[in-house]
Amino acid sequence: MDEDLRSRVDDHCGLFNAAVRSGDFTRFVATFAPDAVMRFVNVPAGPYVGRDMIAQAYREQPPTDTMTLTSVEALASDSALVRFTWDAGGTGTMTVRWTGPWVAELTVSFD
Repeated sequence: MDEDLRSRVDDHCGLFNAAVRSGDFTRFVATFAPDAVMRFVNVPAGPYVGRDMIAQAYREQPPTDTMTLTSVEALASDSALVRFTWDAGGTGTMTVRWTGPWVAELTVSFD
């Protein structure tokens, strides 16, 4: 796997977990492109289109659980399929695609 892609995934997860712990999602949301799309599967939320809507979603319904990555699979040079466990229990996957330095698409699925 491309080391840069793995680093991007690790950074994304690290910023997410830090945001959950602090309750401040500003730095995490700032990594999304202005026109990013965030979707959820098996959860009645979203889709959220645009960084502003994503920020609003995190303000109104902030996650309360952190995650631990269990595997990362490159889908292309700009995207990855990530499997994770919620630290309070449960599993899920996320597909992340970047455009340059920005997260362009994030799809999170809960098992």
